Amino acid sequence: MTERPDRMPLPRTLLDRPVLDVAPDLLGCVLVRRTAEGPIVLRITEVEAYAGEVDPGSHAFRGRTPRNEVMFGPPGHAYVYFTYGMWHCLNVVCGPEGRASGVLLRAGEIVEGRELARKRRVSARYDKELAKGPARLATALAVDRALNGTDLCQDDTAPLTLYTGTAPAPDLVRSGPRTGVGGDGAHHPWRFWVDGDPTVSPYRPHAPRKRST
Repeated sequence: MTERPDRMPLPRTLLDRPVLDVAPDLLGCVLVRRTAEGPIVLRITEVEAYAGEVDPGSHAFRGRTPRNEVMFGPPGHAYVYFTYGMWHCLNVVCGPEGRASGVLLRAGEIVEGRELARKRRVSARYDKELAKGPARLATALAVDRALNGTDLCQDDTAPLTLYTGTAPAPDLVRSGPRTGVGGDGAHHPWRFWVDGDPTVSPYRPHAPRKRST
């Protein structure tokens, strides 16, 4: 499998903007994950914006920690976190350095390297399910904490590179509440997706944990 020479890495200047401007503009962009077995190429179809210290839903809401350090750095880097003791999730850091914000990559279509993604997503019945949801996306692309801090705007030698793509028609871009976010951030319409795309994950509202009696 050979990579297309006409792909252009996403300019860092496009990520050095407010997160609510960046997030919908990532729809249709292409992410390439390079592994020892070959590249896996993803077209982004669903994202969520997290606005750092002003956003109760963000990991950076309470300030800088060793876990979220990358979010406070320059835009265009990967913020990878581990959740529920099982899954990794991949975010694109954006906005000016020092103001933590990021875009969670929630879903996408594997357009190249499906056979490699299937090896990691053996439970997926159909190709549209390979990266349908943030944990599935990271699993399909073999993304873990080792890639935290990776510069996504680098050249073709990087393990992860974000490229420009074909933006969806404006009338196909939808927005709504973020999946699983509760509290003061529950109703922010900061989830963006391509309407009608079969790879987009289903919306699930926040479900408070029930205390045992």
